[in-house]
Amino acid sequence: MKNIFKIISIFLLIPLVFNACRDDQYDDNWASAEPSFTLYNTTLTSNTLYPTMESNPFRLTWDNTTGATGDFSVVYSTTSDFKTKVVLGTSKTTSYTTTIGALNTALLSAGYSPYTTKAVYMRIEVGDKVSNAISFDVKPYPSTAPVITAPVAGAEILLSGAAPDDVITTFTWSDYNTYGVNVTYLLEVSKKGANNFSTLGSVMNAKSFEATNKVLNDAVLKAGLEADVKGEVDVRVTATSKSTGGTIEKVSNIVTFKVTPYVAFKNMFFVGNATAANWNNNNNNQAIFRDASNANKFHFIGKFGAGEFKFLEILGNWQPQWGLKAGLVANSDGGDPGTFVTSAAGYYSFTMDILAKTYTLTPYTDAMTDYSTIGMIGDFNGWGGDLALEQSSYDTHQWTLKDITIPTTGKFKFRADGAWTVNWGAGTELSGQGTQNGADIPLTAGTYDVYFNDIDGRYQFIKK
Repeated sequence: MKNIFKIISIFLLIPLVFNACRDDQYDDNWASAEPSFTLYNTTLTSNTLYPTMESNPFRLTWDNTTGATGDFSVVYSTTSDFKTKVVLGTSKTTSYTTTIGALNTALLSAGYSPYTTKAVYMRIEVGDKVSNAISFDVKPYPSTAPVITAPVAGAEILLSGAAPDDVITTFTWSDYNTYGVNVTYLLEVSKKGANNFSTLGSVMNAKSFEATNKVLNDAVLKAGLEADVKGEVDVRVTATSKSTGGTIEKVSNIVTFKVTPYVAFKNMFFVGNATAANWNNNNNNQAIFRDASNANKFHFIGKFGAGEFKFLEILGNWQPQWGLKAGLVANSDGGDPGTFVTSAAGYYSFTMDILAKTYTLTPYTDAMTDYSTIGMIGDFNGWGGDLALEQSSYDTHQWTLKDITIPTTGKFKFRADGAWTVNWGAGTELSGQGTQNGADIPLTAGTYDVYFNDIDGRYQFIKK
């Protein structure tokens, strides 16, 4: 009798198992249910989307043989089973029209990558009814710009000239996870509100840029900030990508932060067969005099031979060097520059602006006075006696003093022949143009190489 009840129980359970299986089957199949009506193929004429197509229409049509009412939802998915789907739009009729630009934006928002071909699946849903699914490959284009994430607005950066090659900050930004082509990110800075951006640096296929003290300092000084004064700068990132459809540039938001730059002087030394040093990079090479109010501008009045010359930044090293490229002042980035040329020996007046990339070189014909001695007198020696400079044997109007230690911070002047009859002074430290009876020259304690030109009173101190 017990066995009979067991058999009956088994037969009663069988329909329940089948019903459970049918319910699971139904749930799994809803995402890919038999279509209740028909979605027709898209009007998309090209699978590769371009910005020039942005306003072109994208249209879908379907029938309504079921007589369903309500809003039709146009949905799309990255997979054919529609387990993860997004509504592109809705319509009360049997058609839906949007733009290629809107379609492109929707695909990117769903995780599609620019310039990467990937299938998209679409269907129509209304109530519990679904259409057949259509699919096509599509390659979107980038439509949004990078977003700067560091530094944050209002951040403060203090630059250090003591460690020019140390990384002081890392600029970061967000963008698409991947691109199907190379993308170049150009980082630029401008003085706040000036909208005069200059290059800070660039990277390819990366979303960060490490800026050293020197790189950021050079950039913000070029942007117009003053050394040793806290200022505000704007920073932006431009993403540039290229494809068969052309070049697309997307400019990021602007972030404003504060930075205090340091004084960044370049020292320049003559080299070449038109100069005293000839083509020797460490032969008592004459320094050219840096402008006191414009660190990118240099001046020199003096004797030249017939020949050629360039400039070196570091004695004993051929790099960096400065000369001419296509008639413009240029450095050795991208290859050594050409030379400046003097066609005949004589005295010339030379000026050079390494930022504006301009120069002048003209014969100098004004009267010049010869002096027996030139000396320095000031606080460092109690304003008593003269610290004598050495006269150049090549050009008697150029005077130098190497490795001189100034023990105390104070002021001084240059004077001729150990008397105050002819003296030169100016209110600027390290470089400037002294004038007769001019202001005392400030000088910080330290060890220097000193250069002086008695023709125009220009001086240059190079700290050792």
